Amino acid sequence: MPIAAPLAASQSPAAGTARRTRVAVAGATGYAGQELVRLLARHPAVTLTAAMSSGATSTPRPMPALARIWDEAVTPLDVDRLVSSADIVFLALPEAASAELAPVLLERGARVIDLSGAFRIRSNEDRLRWYPATAALPAGVVYGLPERDAAAIRDARLVSCPGCYPTAALLALEPLEAAGLIEGMVIVDAKSGISGAGKAASDRTHFSENHGSVAAYSVFAHRHNAEIEQELKRDVTFVPHLVPLDRGILETIYVSLRRGTTEAQVAGALEDAYRDAPFVRLTGAALPEIKHVAHTNFCDIGWKVDDARGRLVLIAVLDNLVKGAAGQAVQNLNIVLGLDERTGLL
Repeated sequence: MPIAAPLAASQSPAAGTARRTRVAVAGATGYAGQELVRLLARHPAVTLTAAMSSGATSTPRPMPALARIWDEAVTPLDVDRLVSSADIVFLALPEAASAELAPVLLERGARVIDLSGAFRIRSNEDRLRWYPATAALPAGVVYGLPERDAAAIRDARLVSCPGCYPTAALLALEPLEAAGLIEGMVIVDAKSGISGAGKAASDRTHFSENHGSVAAYSVFAHRHNAEIEQELKRDVTFVPHLVPLDRGILETIYVSLRRGTTEAQVAGALEDAYRDAPFVRLTGAALPEIKHVAHTNFCDIGWKVDDARGRLVLIAVLDNLVKGAAGQAVQNLNIVLGLDERTGLL
């Protein structure tokens, strides 16, 4: 059953004056977009008013997987309707489309929660390299990692949701960096299911190419590397791999620890950071697996410490379509609306 923050007396159904926040999704036909529709259609504090495709010329169509959850058709992208029908618009669009549409929505008074990478990179030079369609960041943009950025997210005009790989890496590493426990090289060896590559077909995502194989890709050339380094403020070697699963991410993270660091210090830093975080589960030496988090908004983090050699291995797992995309976006929505972060997600 969904968990929601208690309503004030003036907002209770008995008062007869409550109006749910109106939300809409642009890009509802993609993998993350469909997850968004599924979550928002059942969210107890919002009304989903529109689900649109990523193009203005597409044909309206039903979504069979969402039958009896959202029975309306997914309609062509219509900016005027987005503005008139929604208080908050979710963008599950390609980066270039988000870069073009988000400023228009903001100018016309809507708040935006963006799942693309268009607004994540603050450095103009790095953004030009990785997201060239985003010439500048609009006023009011906040990088939205809920466990860290809740105070800023509440008042943001545009929440830029972190990428799937960076979410797992930052949740695992940031408490240790903040505690001064990391010294030297950090390596993030990441493996993702095929849905992480998006819905557009390619040789890489073809069944015959992927089945029975594991492949590294974009070594020293993945945009999420820049995002991880920006937020961690440290050089990171990041190597993503594609594995023959439909969803899920597992990151094996190798860390050199400050001399004399103990397992208890590592555990203490993580426990202090996530004591009140509803969607981070610390598993310690019981290393987590993708199956443990599939179809949920949880990120599970386990670890092993080699005290004698000052080495740490972290294992972080999440569902790339939920905690790595749609679920995290809804978690950010809950923060914006002043709700319990678990609303509509548990």
